[in-house]
Amino acid sequence: MAQSSIEWTEMTWNPTTGCTKVSAGCKFCYAEVMSKRLHAMGIEKYKDAFKVRMHPDALNIPYSWKHPKIVFVNSMSDLFHPQVSLEFIKKVFAVMNDNPQHVFQVLTKRAERLYELHDQLKWTHNIWMGVSVEDERVVDRIDFLRGTGARVKFLSCEPLIGPLNNLNLENIDWVIVGGESGRKPRPMDPDWVLGIQDQCAQAEVAFFFKQWGGTNKKKAGRTLNGKTYDEMPEVAQ
Repeated sequence: MAQSSIEWTEMTWNPTTGCTKVSAGCKFCYAEVMSKRLHAMGIEKYKDAFKVRMHPDALNIPYSWKHPKIVFVNSMSDLFHPQVSLEFIKKVFAVMNDNPQHVFQVLTKRAERLYELHDQLKWTHNIWMGVSVEDERVVDRIDFLRGTGARVKFLSCEPLIGPLNNLNLENIDWVIVGGESGRKPRPMDPDWVLGIQDQCAQAEVAFFFKQWGGTNKKKAGRTLNGKTYDEMPEVAQ
């Protein structure tokens, strides 16, 4: 558990760590870089660097939080990676089910496996389920997400590396957009961002602009047309 600098959440919780690349959005994975750094520092949880690992001891952590939190689940992994067992995924969901006072944000690139398993999981109102959609080659992930039992469904278009001109936003509650950062970030065209923002406005979907990215993301900032977009989905309990 750690406080997070990610603009759309408050903290992170990593009951699993490690991953493997599955699409173009993974090219400069920040979690892989961070895992290698933590491994080099001798942090026990990252002794296997970026290999997929389940951490049963982390399942108890949310029970200790005294106040409601917004929590990004597995910022350093993908809960629906094929090497994470269904048994362990169910245990993670049970923890989230047991703590309805917290909002748990789960994000995956393995939308197909998410859909395969969704009816074996309990979708309480506090579980927000999202898929990464970095360009038009992976828009099929949205249909898999739409077919799940999640009460709140969202898209993370980060790093946005291509236009998304014809998004089907039916039953989607929230869209996050962000550019790539790091040493060799791929550029993000402002028209791509404006196109998504316009589609969200027309569909009445909450729009969150996270960052322009680049080699100096702080300098590039996160305003769009002179405005900061921090919209979040409205959720009925």
